[in-house]
Amino acid sequence: MAAREALLDPTGMDERSADGTLAPRPTSLRGLTVGLLDNTKVNATPLLRGIADDLVDRFGAGDTRLYTKDYFGTPVKDELLRQIAAECDVVVTAVGDCGSCSAATVADGILFERAGIPAVSICSDSFAMSGAAMAQVQGFPGFEFITVEHPVASLDEKEIRQRAATVLPDVVRILGVGA
Repeated sequence: MAAREALLDPTGMDERSADGTLAPRPTSLRGLTVGLLDNTKVNATPLLRGIADDLVDRFGAGDTRLYTKDYFGTPVKDELLRQIAAECDVVVTAVGDCGSCSAATVADGILFERAGIPAVSICSDSFAMSGAAMAQVQGFPGFEFITVEHPVASLDEKEIRQRAATVLPDVVRILGVGA
């Protein structure tokens, strides 16, 4: 009988990847620090900044901090994940507007949830299936993420602001705070 080969999980996940529990939700954003994780895709920063401005102005968030990933197509690196988790109370990550970046954006949200930080992931609607597939692979098939109308990269400032305003109610709902 041939010896069994050890199989490696190509997703890089381990036994923790079966945890589908959301991080505890805040009752309010008042005074909280909101982390914004930009995945380097065009218009990710303006979209995140538009959402952040409204979270501060309308919901009393105390501070926002922008972080940028090294590469859009892979999940956030452990060092940056730990830094954001130590410095922020909630996280919004964006923007998945292609297959690999949508999957990575959803993976980022799941990683923050597992680190105890409530998170919202934003992808474009054309790549919702990619995001849902990543949630399944990560062992969190019920992970809810937000979709915005595709495309995102080619939008002007006014259009990006409109997209941010459109998703704001879902951002607030997923974070668990009232309007």
